[in-house]
Amino acid sequence: MKIKEIISVLEEMAPLAYAEDFDNVGLLVGNQNDYCTGVLVCHDALENVIEEAIAKKCNFIVCFHPILFSGLKKITGKNYVERSVLKAIKNDIAIYAVHTALDNHQNGVNKIFCDALGLTNTKVLIPKESFIQKLVTYTVPENHTKLRNALFEAGAGNIGNYENCSFNLQGIGTYQGNENSNPEIGEIGEFVENTEIRIEVTFEKHLQSKILKALFSNHIYEEVAYEIYNLENSHQNIGLGMIGEFETEMQEKEFLLFVKDKMKADGIRHSEYLGRPIKKVAVLGGSGSFAIKKAIQAGADAFLTADLKYHQFYEAENQLLLADIGHFESERYTKNYIVEYLTKKIPNFAIILSEENTNPVKYL
Repeated sequence: MKIKEIISVLEEMAPLAYAEDFDNVGLLVGNQNDYCTGVLVCHDALENVIEEAIAKKCNFIVCFHPILFSGLKKITGKNYVERSVLKAIKNDIAIYAVHTALDNHQNGVNKIFCDALGLTNTKVLIPKESFIQKLVTYTVPENHTKLRNALFEAGAGNIGNYENCSFNLQGIGTYQGNENSNPEIGEIGEFVENTEIRIEVTFEKHLQSKILKALFSNHIYEEVAYEIYNLENSHQNIGLGMIGEFETEMQEKEFLLFVKDKMKADGIRHSEYLGRPIKKVAVLGGSGSFAIKKAIQAGADAFLTADLKYHQFYEAENQLLLADIGHFESERYTKNYIVEYLTKKIPNFAIILSEENTNPVKYL
């Protein structure tokens, strides 16, 4: 199996189009056309992880955090990033990162976080903006069902928990072909007035080329009339963070001890107790200070994230319990999820969970 075949499975799990603009995801090191001897899944592709991959005969590392985040002008081995990249290249090991592509997925990092805590009725905390487009096209009734189904098959028509969504309206279309035309209905130079059906479907913008290919391949007209609009609607199933609730509320200290145990945190920094029970909880794996106000607006009793600075604890404004459980801890189970996903999709192939702990933060 070639590395590119495994990459196609990874992109089903976490489409790269879901990633934030600032991020660096996908294949970072290596040749996708190389044959894969084994996959090692880790949190960070550090030098000790590269050595682990060598020992376990894996030439493809799938990591959560990208080892290459900003550009490198030199690769001399002077820091941990350069040393990791040099060792990977020297040993023909490819590295692929998922990061915010999986952060933003509805079954990704924050759903894994919620599931670890047993939260139910979960939904995205900060839905992704400017990610939905609408296609409008027109065809004759005889072509309508075939064309619409082809658009559905290409990924159009998904809204929330519903598939195959469209709007269809019958009307009258007109055209008149010139001497270079080859009309499906009518003759060259003839003014045609024909019954047509207008089809409207929405889709995620990264699917546009696939949608248009389906449109042109399944439409009977020589010239296909269509429009594509960018929508301002939020995508309710894609975005950062998640919010859910416990079946039974907990007192604040009981809640924090519960989180500490479930997420295997060595310590939790938190804002002042408010003397209120915790039932509705917002989470955002990794650095999530930017989402404090969103958590408050969503009515969360508590917000769990990481990398909070001193003054950011004031932003709780006595409206929720704010807790920093640690960056690594908040994303702890992500690599397990990736292993389980790949193992299910590619059975009978070596998918190995890294045994290296790459958390740089230690507690006394």
